[in-house]
Amino acid sequence: ANLPYNIGTELLVRWLTPADWPPWWASLTLMFQREVAERIVARPGSKAYGRLAILSQWRSQARIALTLPPAAFTPPPKVSSAVVHIEALAQPRFPARAATLQRVTAAAFNQRRKMLRAALKGLAPDIEQHLASAGIDPTARAESISIERFCALARALDAE
Repeated sequence: ANLPYNIGTELLVRWLTPADWPPWWASLTLMFQREVAERIVARPGSKAYGRLAILSQWRSQARIALTLPPAAFTPPPKVSSAVVHIEALAQPRFPARAATLQRVTAAAFNQRRKMLRAALKGLAPDIEQHLASAGIDPTARAESISIERFCALARALDAE
């Protein structure tokens, strides 16, 4: 599908985070603005890594199938596009509740230049203990944390 770029990310997040998994879809092939596509497939430590990469890669395998220049369209948009192919995994890569993982990643990447202990302090009064139990350095920044560690933090918060 060629989704409207202004709602494509929101639709993808909804399709990736239902409470029950596997989802109703087996695979999705969607066109996004190239920068959004790069965020979907980004790895920890990269500039593009964030909430969208974690939610996409937690429960699916995503890859950029092709990129398209503005000239491929009439009239040409001001941005490049990319087609992303996403295949649902039978099980999430790591156990976590979708709602909690969404909440944690939203808070962590909302203030991505802050240390996690500061960015996540609104989630729990004892956030440093939860970070430690998930194997995360409280002074780390969100873009350096793996999907596995974010899932461990979501589980730790749910165990309260």
